[in-house]
Amino acid sequence: MEMLLALGAIMACLGVVLGAFGAHALKDKFASPHYAAIWETAVQYHMYHSLGLLVLGILSSDALLGASSMLSWAGYLMFGGIVFFSGSLYVLAVTGVKKLGAITPIGGMLFIVAWVLVAISAFA
Repeated sequence: MEMLLALGAIMACLGVVLGAFGAHALKDKFASPHYAAIWETAVQYHMYHSLGLLVLGILSSDALLGASSMLSWAGYLMFGGIVFFSGSLYVLAVTGVKKLGAITPIGGMLFIVAWVLVAISAFA
């Protein structure tokens, strides 16, 4: 599915930009090394799931699995996971507002459900 490929490529590009931004522009701005580590975690999950989006785009166009609503849902849940999980960690790392930590598990659950849908679609 072209949309998942495009979304994966855009998100991967953004992940590289945010990784470089954190390593260079924000290097001395984090309140402590703890917040720098939070930023790194956000970038890691951002990139893992950007690659997941690319894989889903490829699988959706492949004759083996074909276009499936389950794979589409998985892709959009991964995208939502990036927004909620990584997005909340990016903001937390920069602002130090710990209440944002309540949003992060929502993104984690979106990631989990997305991967479960991928597994189910492989057996369907």
